Amino acid sequence: MNNKDFISELSRRLGYTIKDTSELASSLLSGMTQELQEGNVVTIQGFGTFEVKKKAERITVNPTTKQRMLVPPKLVLTYRPSAQLKDKFK
Repeated sequence: MNNKDFISELSRRLGYTIKDTSELASSLLSGMTQELQEGNVVTIQGFGTFEVKKKAERITVNPTTKQRMLVPPKLVLTYRPSAQLKDKFK
């Protein structure tokens, strides 16, 4: 399902216009992005938790040249599904 299909289906279920639904989804994602950029955890009840974690620096080896390289630390977005969502897939 792509974004257009998702917005159309959500619009049909909510009874709003596609334009209003698109603005609603855009606003929701913008708010979530802003919170994550500030380092906050975003939890959606019944769906899961989004969090930005810092991945530590590490040493890796190039398999071709056998050269060791240092991979710098970086921030990664993580998602942990809720127990309710996990139960639906059992």
